[in-house]
Amino acid sequence: METILKKYFGFDEFRPLQREIIENVLNKRDTFVLMPTGGGKSLCYQLPALKFPGITLVISPLIALMKDQVDFLKASGVAAEFLNSSLSGDEIQRIQKEIKEGKVKILYIAPERMASNGFENFLQNLKPSLIAVDEAHCISEWGHDFRPDYRNLRRLKDIFPGVPIMALTATATEKVRQDILNQLNFENPNIFISSFNRDNLFFRVIEKKNSFEKLLKLLENRRKESVIIYCFSRKDTENLALNLRSEGFSALAYHAGLDSAKRKKTQEDFIQDKINIIVATIAFGMGIDKPDVRMVVHYTFPKSLEGYYQEVGRAGRDGLPAECVMFYTFADARKHRYFINVMDDENLKRQTERKLQEVMDYADLNSCRRRHILSYFGEKYEKENCGGCDHCLSGKEMFDATVVAQKILSAIIRCGFRFGAGYIVDILKGKNSKQIRERGHSKLSVYGIVNDFSEGQLFEIIKSLIGVQLIEKESGDYPILRLTGKGKKFLHSKEKLSLSKPKEEVFDDRLKIKDALEYDGRLFEKLREVRKKLAGELNVPPFVVFSDVSLREMAYYFPINENNFLKIAGVGEQKLKNFGKIFLDEINKYARENNIEPKDFSISPRKESVKKKSGVKSISGTYRITQEFLEEKMPVAAIAKKRAVTEGTIVAHIEKIISFGKNVGIEHLKPKPEVFNEIKKAFDNCGQGALSPVYKYLNEKYSYDIIRLVRIFLKNKGY
Repeated sequence: METILKKYFGFDEFRPLQREIIENVLNKRDTFVLMPTGGGKSLCYQLPALKFPGITLVISPLIALMKDQVDFLKASGVAAEFLNSSLSGDEIQRIQKEIKEGKVKILYIAPERMASNGFENFLQNLKPSLIAVDEAHCISEWGHDFRPDYRNLRRLKDIFPGVPIMALTATATEKVRQDILNQLNFENPNIFISSFNRDNLFFRVIEKKNSFEKLLKLLENRRKESVIIYCFSRKDTENLALNLRSEGFSALAYHAGLDSAKRKKTQEDFIQDKINIIVATIAFGMGIDKPDVRMVVHYTFPKSLEGYYQEVGRAGRDGLPAECVMFYTFADARKHRYFINVMDDENLKRQTERKLQEVMDYADLNSCRRRHILSYFGEKYEKENCGGCDHCLSGKEMFDATVVAQKILSAIIRCGFRFGAGYIVDILKGKNSKQIRERGHSKLSVYGIVNDFSEGQLFEIIKSLIGVQLIEKESGDYPILRLTGKGKKFLHSKEKLSLSKPKEEVFDDRLKIKDALEYDGRLFEKLREVRKKLAGELNVPPFVVFSDVSLREMAYYFPINENNFLKIAGVGEQKLKNFGKIFLDEINKYARENNIEPKDFSISPRKESVKKKSGVKSISGTYRITQEFLEEKMPVAAIAKKRAVTEGTIVAHIEKIISFGKNVGIEHLKPKPEVFNEIKKAFDNCGQGALSPVYKYLNEKYSYDIIRLVRIFLKNKGY
């Protein structure tokens, strides 16, 4: 499998769970995959499609995604096509002819096409080897994006008896998962649930006050990067895009009110890097396979955490650092509730209100946002500090909050328990507003008595007081603050109160997560220009040529020949053939002009950085089982047989267990000295970054599993 992985997709190693999922599919078992956006779901059906005889069907509701996936596969040397409403009759006939002739390995189709009897008969005659249902949550009415057309897929088992089916989704609660399995009539499926954690994403919530100025500061250092901004209404998207353009940003609006030609052009301009910012309603994003979105902003907070996590999942699909920002004000809840209140179905109304409240609870958090999100999806997060959200990065410095807390509680009482946090903060800061004057509140003893904290800090302290249950917020359209019984008791006691010290919001900083590769920025920009020009000539998105990950590695390692260029992540044989020369010419020219020598590929700073950042991790169940067998000194073949997986899977487990910092005895697995030394010599010549150069250097004498095992010993000197 590693040969196919490198040849077509340009990678030497699988991501977590990919190998296990692919092996399950190759054993022709029905498979359910729950994996976050950017986790590598597509490869789980694309690689088996190249191993199976005949054609693989991929059912997807996303027309734009189909085209991008097919462009990427074709550029990688895979025979792929799509059939949907965007094609002309002549194009459909041409593709169907190629399918009949066996020239297509992967075919993407929309779910509504399955309702056509003529097309169904056409497919039955083809006898597909595998059917993959992408965005599988669309089949469930309990999901956040239910699509009636997906219910046609119930008949897949009847139409294609004996054909394995995969269901893939990035977001599904336990209830939705079970509904998917029932709707697709799965037969004894294997279920794979990946971690929902995306550790390259940084989460923050910003008070929606002076929001446009704050947004400008966020965007200032991202003028060349791709950003998606979600708004509540079509009008909001138009106004915000116009305002951003007036500030010199390359921004366009996208919403369902635009004609289809305009929407298509706007989407293509964004994907092809002709514009940097899309300001959109949630109509945008489904099917966007752009891996280098560096920021997703919710200018109005979303209506569900499921939808939120899928939308922010469009950031950082390439694995590089990206930011997820939510602007929050309780006033926006009234926009959502207007539509909730006109719902006829009382059950749906209650369910939608509950989902809205879950988002508001997330926005009001005074604790780790990552832990809260993962908990929502049923996953436990063990770390005390995630290092990737505004709360965890603000530090844990405590201060004596007794006096300021007393002032806040007193202001709530003096104002008669009739107002929310914004009004209370205005009173405490002595704001000279018409409402305050008309109500006579400028004469209150608490008016203007807080000078040592800013407005933003006061809002944070109020959130903390809610968190320690001294204040409660009334539910409903207006978030009125009241004292709890505990708050009343505190106000009349001599009790001291310590809280996390509030910090000012910072908007112009870049991510605190430093990129593992300190690549040459000038070369990276030159390579981006080469990529953009080449993509324009081919009429494909730039990431179809090479991802930012590939370009950054090129700008770090300076590969000057084809052998080294193949070691770059994302460079397979077809892409080397198609694009290698033009990129190598640019790299060699830059290296000569700046007197730069290529770097050693055996040193991988990205992997070292991940190890240092993660430390000793808790080990998941599947790896723990393998570890127990290793401690019994069992050989790889015996463990693989007991666990009903391949030997390659077990070797991958060993590599992962050791990367977690686990001290497990593997000396009994070391190959014979003559084998070990021969492979070691090959690594000395080719470097340890990739396995395929070593495999070829040894004239395919040893399997990838043996070569990988030797690399494990070489990398871990303790063995």
